[in-house]
Amino acid sequence: MITDEILTTSESDDNSELFERYRFTIDAGQEMVRMDKWLSNRIGNSVSRTKIQQAADLGMIFVNGIAKSSNYKVKPNDEIVIVLPTPPPPEVELIPQNIPINIVFEDNDVIIVNKPAGLVVHPGFGNTSGTLLNALLWHFQETKQTDAKPFLVHRIDKDTSGLLVIAKNEESQLFLAKQFFDHSTERKYTALVWGDFSEDSGTIVGNIGRDLKDRRKMHVFPDGSQGRSAVTHYTVLERFGYVSLVECRLETGRTHQIRAHFQYIKHPLFGDLTYGGDQIVKGTTFTKYKQFVKNCFQILPRQALHASIIGFIHPTTRQKVVFDSALPEDLTQVIYRWKNYANNYEN
Repeated sequence: MITDEILTTSESDDNSELFERYRFTIDAGQEMVRMDKWLSNRIGNSVSRTKIQQAADLGMIFVNGIAKSSNYKVKPNDEIVIVLPTPPPPEVELIPQNIPINIVFEDNDVIIVNKPAGLVVHPGFGNTSGTLLNALLWHFQETKQTDAKPFLVHRIDKDTSGLLVIAKNEESQLFLAKQFFDHSTERKYTALVWGDFSEDSGTIVGNIGRDLKDRRKMHVFPDGSQGRSAVTHYTVLERFGYVSLVECRLETGRTHQIRAHFQYIKHPLFGDLTYGGDQIVKGTTFTKYKQFVKNCFQILPRQALHASIIGFIHPTTRQKVVFDSALPEDLTQVIYRWKNYANNYEN
C-alpha cells in the first residue's frame, strides 16, 4: 500500500515561506522505476515532470532523508519527500487590478517590490482581490510582458511594510524557493519594540505554532512540544528609554515570527494589536505621556515592522544581489517623535 501525504503551507499554517511538501512511502511490491517518472504519475497534472527534474537538480527531492537525482530508481519501502513552491489556490481567479506599487528592481526573472503597509500579498479567505498579485498582473499587462506571471516564494504580513522578491517564471520560483528552504537568503527587518534591553544584541529561540486559544495568533513553545523551530537574531540600533529600535535577522521564516518572538521576551512590537503592542506597557502614568503614545499610535496604526533588506542568489546570473529599503514615512515619524521625547524627558 502506498502512503501519500501532502504537507502544505498556507495563510493559516505556521510558515511564511511558501512550500508544499509531498511525502510518499513506496509499496513493498513496487518494481524499480525512475523517480521522476514515478513522481510525475503519482502527483498528477499539477506538477510537470520537467519541474520534478528541476527540483531534483536543486536537491529538493529526498529519498530516505538523502537528496537524489531524478534518474534514481525507486525501491520498495523507500520514503520520498519532494519540496515544491506552493501553487496558487485553484478556486481563486486572479484578475489584473490597477493598484500602485513601488518596484525596486525588475528583470526577466524576478521583480522586487517595496510593499506598503495595508496591502495583502495574495488572495485568500476574505481577500479575493485588491492584493499585490492583482497589482503585479496589471503591471505585467501594461508593460506587455505576456509571458510573465507572479510566483510567490515568501510573504510578509498585511500591516508590515517592506521588500518582497517575486519570481516571474516557474524556473526562477523553484530556484528561489530552494534558497528560502535552505535559509540561505539574507533578510533583515527594522522594528520599534517596547522596552529597553540590557544587552546590545541577542538571539530568540523558540518553536512557533498556532496559539491553542486564538487561531489568529502564533505562540512560542520554548519546550519544542509544538510548532516548528524558529530563530531570530537582533541588534539594538537606538534606545529611546521606553522603546527601542532594533534590527532583526531571520534564520527561519515562520508566520508572525518577529512579532511572536518579541512578545515572548516581553518586548512586543510598538502598535501591534495582535501581540499586545497597542498597550502602554512601559512608562509613567502622566497624562502627557499617555497622550504622546496615543498620538504615535494614530500616526502608526499598525505594528512597527519593516522588511528593510532582502538578499539572494539570482536565478540566472548566479550572483548574490542585495536590496534595501528606507523606512516608510509613518514609522520614520514615530521614531523621530520617540527620539525627541527621550531627549527632552529622560528620567
